[in-house]
Amino acid sequence: MTAPMPAFSFSFSLAFAHALVAIAALWLALAIDRWLGEPTARLHPVVWMGQYLGWVGSRIAPRPHQVKRVDLPLFFIGALTWCIGGMAVWCAALLLQSLVTLHLPAWAAAALLGLLLKPLFAWRMLRDEVLAVEAALAVSLDAGRAQLARLVSRDVSMLSEREVRESAIESLAENLNDSLVAPLFWFVLLGLPGAALYRFANTADAMWGYRGLRNGRDWTWLGKWAARADDVLSWLPARITVLLLALAAWQWPRDLGREARRTPSPNSGWPMAAMALLVGVRLAKPGVYTLNGEGRKAAAADTQRTAVLAGRAVLAWAVVASVAILAIFSMARWP
Repeated sequence: MTAPMPAFSFSFSLAFAHALVAIAALWLALAIDRWLGEPTARLHPVVWMGQYLGWVGSRIAPRPHQVKRVDLPLFFIGALTWCIGGMAVWCAALLLQSLVTLHLPAWAAAALLGLLLKPLFAWRMLRDEVLAVEAALAVSLDAGRAQLARLVSRDVSMLSEREVRESAIESLAENLNDSLVAPLFWFVLLGLPGAALYRFANTADAMWGYRGLRNGRDWTWLGKWAARADDVLSWLPARITVLLLALAAWQWPRDLGREARRTPSPNSGWPMAAMALLVGVRLAKPGVYTLNGEGRKAAAADTQRTAVLAGRAVLAWAVVASVAILAIFSMARWP
């Protein structure tokens, strides 16, 4: 008679199987992103999140004549509607993940989990959009400004060629964290629900997280919770993004902390400052901050250099995340 498998051995084997499913899903999602890009808008969960947030904001955010200096009821409404949306996103992702991982063979679970994960991050689209700004600048300054307007919320109508290029590079660095590192960080820790909740939080910050007027409405109090939630969820991933860029460049950006703290954001300054220092260029938002002020003026080739550096960071993150998944599942299942 065959001896029964010891409990700790069975637990470890199960943990290893679950880890392999998660790792395979991660790499499959990255492959889909590389070769196929984004799903159509009508099937994109982030678009659905945006529709919910847009519907709420268009009905609650006050017009200029309705603005109050302190509006705590509006703050609590913003927090409540954020929590309702976040809970719905979490529960939907948890249900899908459970159905996939508990009722399908490992290969099918990995394939479907990868398909579900892919829309929650976007590296290829970010890279293509940034490089498209450089291509448009080669045509004309107005074309470059128009292309940049697809990436940033600031007014681009008066930006010079240098400022357009700097803004594109800044966007690449900042969104490397928001669009890839952070959602995959939360996938590693909390699975599909973690990645989905982060994307909801980041989308809410992008749509609500403003001080003052935007599109005819004031977002100061409605969006305050959304902005702070995104700050909290992005804090550690933003610093990990710095480490990944340094690993990709195989050097540490000197004076990083001093440069990163020049920006008003507690998070976005870190990957932007790291990119500026590693590539050796000056990046600035007129009237707000200047990063690596002694760096050279960004040239057309620097946009491509930043894309290459960020691509290496993406590959490094995929490897690190895979190792982290193995470690987390092993610790979680070990008796």
